[in-house]
Amino acid sequence: MIRLKGISKTYKLGAQTVHALRGVDLMIRDGEFMAIMGPSGSGKSTLMNIIGCLDRPTAGIYELDGINVRRLSDNKLADVRNRRLGFVFQSFNLLPRLNAIDQVAMPLSYRGVTKRKKLAIAALKLVGLGSRMHHNPTQLSGGQQQRVAIARAIVGSPTIILADEPTGALDTRTSHDVMEIFRALNEERGITIAFVTHEHDVAAYTRRIVSLRDGEIVSDEPNVPSYARATAPAADASAHAAASGRPPSFEADA
Repeated sequence: MIRLKGISKTYKLGAQTVHALRGVDLMIRDGEFMAIMGPSGSGKSTLMNIIGCLDRPTAGIYELDGINVRRLSDNKLADVRNRRLGFVFQSFNLLPRLNAIDQVAMPLSYRGVTKRKKLAIAALKLVGLGSRMHHNPTQLSGGQQQRVAIARAIVGSPTIILADEPTGALDTRTSHDVMEIFRALNEERGITIAFVTHEHDVAAYTRRIVSLRDGEIVSDEPNVPSYARATAPAADASAHAAASGRPPSFEADA
């Protein structure tokens, strides 16, 4: 579980003080599938960096599974990132000369894990890249590169994945496929997933939407995911047909 209490972050730009976050309170429970939204400059990326232990707050309390993160040394923070957190970014952040297996296995080398290649192959198969494991990034499409990035994020069995604009560089169909991978990881493996995005299509896929503006949370609402809304009419039609003894109509699909 993630608990933020009174989180503030300020930066100095010359004589000016920039308030990136202003007293943010936020709780993210285990197994959530949520989005953090906001326009440019809203503080959403700063919030993600703090949640991901990539930055420290200026003030406030951040607890990750009961651990006060602000009190951890840099080495302890690095260990938390490596063992508990997975990251997926818009730009994929893949190394050009490494094939997919080596890309995915790399985080495990920092933990001294043996059988890294075996675990990397399993992660790549899980995201549907079993036939492209020996390809370098230049030999992969954007969607395939993002699948490599997701496999790299999950190979260490994190409890939380933070995804920063994960579909921003992808077309609509590929974005849907990637979001389905995230949904499966959440529903089948129980991984907590938080997207940081300004895209409403991404946020609409989640079960909770937190909106920021000017460094403050302005709304925090449950959401009926778009995939659930899409299947509801078909389910209602089937239920009605069963009750009436008639098969559902498929004329709309003809």
